[in-house]
Amino acid sequence: MKFDQDIIQRIKVSGILMLQIYKVLTGTMLTLFVPQACWITEDESISLQICTLTQNYENKDIYHMITMYWNLLSFLLFVGCYSLELRREMWAIRFLDINNNRPDNSLKQIIIYEPELNREMDKLNKMYFYGVLITSFAYLVNVSLMIRIVINDYHSMSTISCFISFVLLVNMKLYNSLSIAYSSLKSDKMMSAYMCEFVSYNVLDYDYLANKGLEDIGRVRP
Repeated sequence: MKFDQDIIQRIKVSGILMLQIYKVLTGTMLTLFVPQACWITEDESISLQICTLTQNYENKDIYHMITMYWNLLSFLLFVGCYSLELRREMWAIRFLDINNNRPDNSLKQIIIYEPELNREMDKLNKMYFYGVLITSFAYLVNVSLMIRIVINDYHSMSTISCFISFVLLVNMKLYNSLSIAYSSLKSDKMMSAYMCEFVSYNVLDYDYLANKGLEDIGRVRP
C-alpha cells in the first residue's frame, strides 16, 4: 500500500505537534513543574522537601498564584499560536508542494498567477508572525515572574537546572518560529514549521584532499 505524500506529511506534522505541546506545557507552567522547597511536618519534626505537583498547585501565596495564572495565559497563547501554525501548515500541504529541483524562492514567481492563493498565503503569514510575537512577549513576562519564585523557593540545583532547561526548550521553539514567520513574511514565501530536511555528508572535503594531493578522487570544487 502506497501512502499519498500529503498523508505522510500530515502524520509527521501531527506527531511533531504532540511532542511540541508537551514541551510547551512543562515550559510554560513553571510554577507547577519547577522543583520548589516545601517544609513538611512529620512526627513533630520539620524537614525541607521538594513540593509535589499538588502542593505547587495549592500554594495560596498571592505572588505564586498570580504567576501561575500568567503561566496558564502563556500556555493558552502557545496553544493559539500552534493553532495558527497548524492551520498554516495544513493549508501549505493542501495547496503547495516541495520540489527539490527548484530554488526555495520560486513560489513567489508562480503564486502571483493565483491571486486568491497569494492573498491567503500573505494572510496566514501575517497572522502567524504576529501570533508568535505576542506569545513571545507573554513568555518573556512569564519567565521574569518566575525568577522570584526560583530564588525564594529554591530547594537545590534541580530547581535551577529544571528552570533553565524548560526555558531553553521553549525559547528554541520561539526562536525557530520567529525565524520562520519573519522570513516567510519578508520574502513572501511559505516556509514549513515542521518539515526539516537533513543534510548528508557524502564526499570528502576538497581542502583535506588537496593537502594530500588527492584532488582527483574527491568532489570537484564548484
